[in-house]
Amino acid sequence: MKRSELEDQIREVILSSVEVDGLTAADIPADVPLFGEGVGLDSIDALEIGAALRRKFQVKFKANSDENRAHFRTVATLADFIAANAGIVMED
Repeated sequence: MKRSELEDQIREVILSSVEVDGLTAADIPADVPLFGEGVGLDSIDALEIGAALRRKFQVKFKANSDENRAHFRTVATLADFIAANAGIVMED
């Protein structure tokens, strides 16, 4: 799978999981932080996104883990985590 395809699928999961007025896939660049000053998502959004990613990709996140903060930093870091844990081989 191409990296861009996996990142697009992650964006779709994000957009279907959170309710942010006017947020589009174009508003979620792969390398911009998802939380805080970046896209502006919050911890409740992280829970919703995490649950949706578990269902879609059959991956497991550790509860209350500092590692999760690193995985959820950007779309790119989520893609790396999902590829590594779901057996997806990414092409550039």
